[in-house]
Amino acid sequence: MDKKVRIGGASAFYGDSQLAARQLVDKGDVDYLVFDYLAEVTMAILARANVRDPGLGYALDFVAVAMKDVLADCAKKGIKVVANAGGVNVPDCIAALQELADAQGLSLTIAGVYGDDLSGRAAEISSTGMPDNDSGQPLPDELASMNAYLGAKPIADALAAGADVVVTGRVVDSAVVLGPLIYEFDWSMDDYDRLAQGSLAGHVLECGAQCTGGNFTDWHLVPDYSNISYPVAEISADGDFTVEIPPGTGGMVTRGTVGEQILYEIGDPANYLLPDVACDFSGVALNGVAKDRIKVSGAKGRAPGPDYKVCATYIDGYRLMGSYFIAGPRAADKARTGAEAWVKRVRNVFEEKGIADFRDVSIEIIGSESVYGPNARDLDSREVMCKFGLHHDDKRALAFASAELAYLGTSGTPGMSGLGGGRVRSQPLMRIHSGLIPKSDILVKVQVDDTVITEAVYGASGSSEPAICPKMQIEGVPAGGELIEVPLEKLAYARSGDKGNKANIGLMAREARFLPIIENQVTAEAVAAYFSHAMTGTVTRFALPGFGAYNFLMTEALGGGATASVRMDTQGKAYGQMLLSLQVKVPADWGLV
Repeated sequence: MDKKVRIGGASAFYGDSQLAARQLVDKGDVDYLVFDYLAEVTMAILARANVRDPGLGYALDFVAVAMKDVLADCAKKGIKVVANAGGVNVPDCIAALQELADAQGLSLTIAGVYGDDLSGRAAEISSTGMPDNDSGQPLPDELASMNAYLGAKPIADALAAGADVVVTGRVVDSAVVLGPLIYEFDWSMDDYDRLAQGSLAGHVLECGAQCTGGNFTDWHLVPDYSNISYPVAEISADGDFTVEIPPGTGGMVTRGTVGEQILYEIGDPANYLLPDVACDFSGVALNGVAKDRIKVSGAKGRAPGPDYKVCATYIDGYRLMGSYFIAGPRAADKARTGAEAWVKRVRNVFEEKGIADFRDVSIEIIGSESVYGPNARDLDSREVMCKFGLHHDDKRALAFASAELAYLGTSGTPGMSGLGGGRVRSQPLMRIHSGLIPKSDILVKVQVDDTVITEAVYGASGSSEPAICPKMQIEGVPAGGELIEVPLEKLAYARSGDKGNKANIGLMAREARFLPIIENQVTAEAVAAYFSHAMTGTVTRFALPGFGAYNFLMTEALGGGATASVRMDTQGKAYGQMLLSLQVKVPADWGLV
């Protein structure tokens, strides 16, 4: 019962720091080093790379950078590695890793987890429809990728078979942490509260430094971004864990940094659905135990249900995105006038030649607060960037538009620069189709070299009723008296992100006394009004009374989202920070001015 497992989060996405693994191996005193590489967008990119070259399709940096640097030290210290670096090509990822191990004279057992890639079964699955979870539309005929989100138990089985390194394809992000915990503590797969706590540990670690000062609202308090800390979670057998940083590093761990990350992209916090467990994070508690150490407890779990989530990506035309610089008096007006003239000029040609119109056009003047819509301040900026985004079914039409953009250099408004890098090229516009497939339809295989450790249906368990998200427990209401307006930033931390075309904004009260203000003034209706220029869907507010927080789920909020949007902020990353400018009324005697 006194056993503890220390896990370090070394990657939040494909392209994260080359220095994270070394910091954790040298200073983190970790038992496991885990890497998360695979967002939905990344899967589409890796699938395209695999089509061009069958030897590609995995996270090259995992082998060529991270493991090349620390693999020998991991072997020496007994640190095991778990990574979803396999992407759509687990075998070649393992082969490259084995070649590296051989070159370094290391004798390691490297296991692979297979079964997530469903691209070869697209026709079979399409015949069943597999409607999109949100739109209800059927699965498109031509796909770029198709993967099920597998769970953590196959990773645990690989470790039980003696694996030093486990490489997977698409698993849920938190599985790279939960898998080692199932193995180390021999958790039963129906011990749902522990599985929920382990999944929460994975959710906190999966985005690397986002829980240790990265993207933190109070960024100005982070000691040294040049030496940012990467997180370590120390987990107990009951699932409770503490988050900390390696000594001598430049980040920080507080209730705010950890709370923001828990809120990140969670949707309904009482129904955070994973393959191994349906989690309820609404009662999670955060308690400081020492400087830069926060204890996390209180997650609850229940049966996960019989299905895996499936993410398919497909090409829906092309998008052209770029920007240019413009300066001088009335810079924003000049930039918009020029960009709109260019789009009109191209549209005139389309009409003359019988070419279809753009499917979407986005012009955003960065530096004039155009992304704030009606919430923008009246600025008279003398330097701006004009960002444009165009969507069309024919890349030749976008090639014409790109070539014609240059005419603005001498035929448009004055003060323009920044087109010297050449013509912008269009890229495929990738959309996501998310559906469900029965777990019983997928055989998951764990393999070492040519030896199959296990090949089985995992987690085809029964369903459980959805939890009802609780209401915030408000204690005390501000007394009457003079009220003043202050920005929401004075009262709350914020973190935002995406799920397809949905945006999530998490708010965490800085102090319990601020909760009545947030409860009564920062409503779903207030958030919908604030972002009315950017969304066409709805807003739902969920409460997390355990640590005084809320999550706002916004639908149809990102212009398609990620690779399907032509906006500047395709993933809603700035939405939380934007909402912090919302004005709320507070008692004057609180001294928040």
